[in-house]
Amino acid sequence: MSNRSVEAIFLAPAPHMVGDGFRVHHFFPDGVIQDKQRMSPFFMLDYASPFRFTPTETPRGVGVHPHRGFETVTIAYQGKIAHHDSAGNHGVIDAGDVQWMTAGSGVLHKEYHDLEFAKQGGLFQMVQLWVNLPKAHKMTPPRYQELPAAAMARYPIEQGEVEIIAGSYKEVKGPALTYSPLHVYNVRLNAKASCPLSFPAHYNTAIVIIKGSVQIDGQTASADQLVLFRNDGEQFVLSAQEDCIALVLSGEPLGEPIAAYGPFLMNSWKEIEQAVVDFNEGKFGIL
Repeated sequence: MSNRSVEAIFLAPAPHMVGDGFRVHHFFPDGVIQDKQRMSPFFMLDYASPFRFTPTETPRGVGVHPHRGFETVTIAYQGKIAHHDSAGNHGVIDAGDVQWMTAGSGVLHKEYHDLEFAKQGGLFQMVQLWVNLPKAHKMTPPRYQELPAAAMARYPIEQGEVEIIAGSYKEVKGPALTYSPLHVYNVRLNAKASCPLSFPAHYNTAIVIIKGSVQIDGQTASADQLVLFRNDGEQFVLSAQEDCIALVLSGEPLGEPIAAYGPFLMNSWKEIEQAVVDFNEGKFGIL
């Protein structure tokens, strides 16, 4: 197998607020990575670096909004997030938990700080991904996967572990069900430990450094940075310079047209227009 090289290491862009509860760095698309196809099947990555929220009786968050044509994946590192959607799903995720919501044909959704966390205040850190759905599954019925920390698959390595959320690592498969081939891991390493990783060369691959610092391909990446890899090989090694957590994303590109407008992600502008009509006619349900 050939080695995969680093294309770029990006500093986190300036943060902005989504609603009043999510202070995020928008890595892609239209962030440090401009091309909407570059990380397909992953369409969007918002990263909320550690930020301390003051106590409040009114939970901060984002009010009711629609989605169609993709999946939202929320990974909690610090803090607690509550969720409701118009398909009747609701829950709270704590540090280590993941929400994997398939909007599919259309859903109304709201997310906010859990009431207990809001009242106490504290450090908040999370990632939200948008995973594009293949054309054949754009209008699949909405689905909600609650993936608690205890349900994650784990592959132990010397002085660390690979926590597998989706996809597989050395034939150990993660709990998330996906509509296209992709891998989502949290790699946790103690200082000086290392972890070999390998994906097909055509898979788009990136890493977000959640904590600590690592060396990859002779370069150093630190907390809150994103590492983008070239599609020039399969294997690379993460070497921890200090205790670290790295979110690893790799997936087979869909190779389909993208039409994106606000909370809708489809293949054509005609489908976007239909999504707007359906939303205005109340076909996404009530929340």
